[in-house]
Amino acid sequence: MKKIYITLFALIIAINVFSQENNYQYKVKVGDMAPDFEMSLPSGENIKLSSLRGKVVMLQFTASWCGVCRKEMPHIEKDIWQKHKNNPNFALYGIDREEPAETVVKFAKATGVTYPIGLDPKADIFGTFAEKEAGITRNVIIDKDGKIVMLTRLFKIEEFNEMVSLIDSLLEK
Repeated sequence: MKKIYITLFALIIAINVFSQENNYQYKVKVGDMAPDFEMSLPSGENIKLSSLRGKVVMLQFTASWCGVCRKEMPHIEKDIWQKHKNNPNFALYGIDREEPAETVVKFAKATGVTYPIGLDPKADIFGTFAEKEAGITRNVIIDKDGKIVMLTRLFKIEEFNEMVSLIDSLLEK
């Protein structure tokens, strides 16, 4: 009888993990090479993901109309950006979905973030990482070799703290 409960418990966990991955609607997975893209910042500067190889990279998909994004962004600013912004082995970019530069600049001011937020006017970058109709408030952590090491969705403090610890440990290497 004990083996049945253990097997049933393992099955429930597997179903929850599978269901969570499906709900996240990512097209990429942990272990994949991060797909390359180029984006513009409101300043006009262009950033190509592949040019950041050799750095730990955090991508934060966001939009001004996203309440959960607004809740998460001050945590990213305080617990990640302020701690690592001067580290030459780290890069953090917000990627704003389908909004003009003026809106993105106002959004950054309103949320108090100072990390750069790039433009994704047609959600093409977003669509490279996740289904286009999927919700935002998601983070992608990429190691120095360009591999995805963590994917998040929504803002859950436990998961966020794991992400902070992972970034810290990747930068210690």
